[in-house]
Amino acid sequence: MEQVYIFMLFVFFVLAVVDLTVGVSNDAVNFLNSAVGSKVATLRTIMIIASIGVAFGAIFSSGMMEIARKGIFNPTEFYFDEVMVIFMAVMLADILLLDLFNTLGLPTSTTVSIVFELLGAAVCLAIIKISTNGESLTTLGQYINTKEATKIVTGIFTSIVIAFTVGTIVQYLARLVFSFRYEKNIRYVGGIFGGIALTALTYFIIFKGLKGVAFISKEAINWMDTNIIYILLGCVVFYSVLSHILIQLRINIFRIVILSGTFALAMAFAGNDLVNFIGVPVAAWQSFELWQHSGEEHNSFLMSGLSEGMTAPTSLLLLAGSIMVLTLWFSKKARNVMETEVSLSHQGDGDGEEKFASNMLSRLIVRITVFISYVVNAVIPKSLSKKIDKRFEKPEEDSKTRKEDLPAFDLVRAAMNLVVSSSLIAMGTSLKLPLSTTYVTFMVAMGSSLADRAWGRDSAVYRVAGVIRVVGGWFMTAIVAFFGAFIVAAVLYYGEIIGLISLISFVGFLLFRSAMSYKKKQKEKEENKRNMFEQADLATISGVIKESSNYIATTISKIETVYGEVVKNLGTQDLGNLTKDKKTTKKLEKELDGLKGNVFYFIKSLNESSVASSKFYIMILDNLQDMAQSLHAITTHSYEHVNNNHKNLKFNQLRDLKWISESLEKLLQNEAKLFTGENYSNLNQILQEGMILKKDVSRMVQKQIDRIRTSETSPKNTKLYFNLLLETNALVRANNNLLLQFKEFQEEQKKVK
Repeated sequence: MEQVYIFMLFVFFVLAVVDLTVGVSNDAVNFLNSAVGSKVATLRTIMIIASIGVAFGAIFSSGMMEIARKGIFNPTEFYFDEVMVIFMAVMLADILLLDLFNTLGLPTSTTVSIVFELLGAAVCLAIIKISTNGESLTTLGQYINTKEATKIVTGIFTSIVIAFTVGTIVQYLARLVFSFRYEKNIRYVGGIFGGIALTALTYFIIFKGLKGVAFISKEAINWMDTNIIYILLGCVVFYSVLSHILIQLRINIFRIVILSGTFALAMAFAGNDLVNFIGVPVAAWQSFELWQHSGEEHNSFLMSGLSEGMTAPTSLLLLAGSIMVLTLWFSKKARNVMETEVSLSHQGDGDGEEKFASNMLSRLIVRITVFISYVVNAVIPKSLSKKIDKRFEKPEEDSKTRKEDLPAFDLVRAAMNLVVSSSLIAMGTSLKLPLSTTYVTFMVAMGSSLADRAWGRDSAVYRVAGVIRVVGGWFMTAIVAFFGAFIVAAVLYYGEIIGLISLISFVGFLLFRSAMSYKKKQKEKEENKRNMFEQADLATISGVIKESSNYIATTISKIETVYGEVVKNLGTQDLGNLTKDKKTTKKLEKELDGLKGNVFYFIKSLNESSVASSKFYIMILDNLQDMAQSLHAITTHSYEHVNNNHKNLKFNQLRDLKWISESLEKLLQNEAKLFTGENYSNLNQILQEGMILKKDVSRMVQKQIDRIRTSETSPKNTKLYFNLLLETNALVRANNNLLLQFKEFQEEQKKVK
């Protein structure tokens, strides 16, 4: 039997490595968001500082390891084989859950997942034991550490309210003090700010972090605790003087605070969250050692030893820290999760496409907030209101700078995010509470965004919807983690070794499929980026013509391909491929809608001599969007017809559609060659071909009317066929308008020259 548990330990080791990589991908956003969003330094510099912080935090985390052993369930009530089932169920469920959220690009809490997975697996085994022993469910409390579990869960969810409230208040006060033009008054108050901020960060880095290190003596820790007030006062004075000197030397104190905060938060992440990744495997290994030395049977040895204080080896912590650092540098999913938090805290008001769509709840919250703001403005004296508004006035952005090169928010907000988050997490760590770093950093960032008026009337409904979705995802994390671990534990208990191997294979398959799916999505995303207009290339008329030509060629090639596939798949009643066609057209429509959302930035970026091209650019996008909408309607009608199992179109109808498809294919292929080669000599000829095709489509409509009068008997077929012809007619008309628009714009430019 010992060989089985040795095999399980090997599996735990592999799962720990996988969980570390998956978990870091999810949690990297917590400590990188502020530095990356404010562009305080190069990404390489930020990553180096964060990596050092993670390495230090991993060493300091040993004091938190007991949560996995005895924080949720009472180990004295479980035998060795039962504890191993609990730990294995937690690891398998945790990896699947975190990978799912990473793939969706949503930050979730590794702390919440591990706590509820331990709870779910332990409850499953407890219920099995209760039923086997013939006990009542009321005895469940003796198996589960309800007091500690309640304390942990309450602390986690209370952190949402506390972090949001504190983040809002601190950022509001900071903005009143510094305003958005902090360069003017930083010479007067920057020293005090630097002293307080750096003291808060030092308090965590040294005095809180060192308490978890085995090689620091208790006497030294007790001395620091006794003299903590004097030490902190000394730090405030020292850092204030140092900050004032640095400011006089024209060194930006906010940059120092942000980089120090990034280090501190990375350290807090590793110190607080490492237990979420390796705490369970370490507890499993320690359980195996206890059982091995006991000499008892695996199903009769109670795990009372897990209740005693046990420290994880420093070498193991260093290995875990190294894996975390490597993941930090090479994980693409970490960047995907980071985009979500940065986009929700972006200091922009309706700046193009939002990451999340609005919903009924977000609209209601915004309406209530707008009403409250009206009431508050009516009560506050106008003179005071004007002074406050002046502190929140944003400096004008350089219109020549590319949108993606601008920081998401300024250094003041980034510094406040890091100082507040680090301080709150330090408190939780010092109390040995598994405070969720995800919840704290995310809600502090959202609170500071609200205080900073980043959620304007044009963007608030989308940002609030995003926050609701993320927070809702957190609650779903708890539910899914509990029941997921519960089910996995049951399979492991009853399935034994066969169940273990089956679940490991299943997890491996899902991770592989997830990796392939994510790789495909990233590839599509990169292709879309290459196909999108580059703002820097649209500053001149020649740039507008060149970029428009390239994008038109790419887009009409997509339309030509999809139209032909839809006609083919409709004829063969291929529902699967029609579903893919529908998704493709929806993506194209969304892409064009996103481009139209950025028209504001395009017009602002133009040279004075090139403003006339703005109308051309807008009209080109409008015509392309009309074509995409018509194509999407054609795809949707075809999909719904086949999905509802209606009769196929008649042979004559399919033959006519095939002829239209081939004619449209030839037209769009010639058009794509024309725009790709930027040789517009054949523009008039292609335009004439488009006009002829439009007349042919209209002629097909008349043919169908004649069929109805004579032989057509299916209303559903008639409805579909007319929809396809009318939408094709609209598509060709939009294409002809696009060609006409391009022709007229070129003629105007020749006259100007």
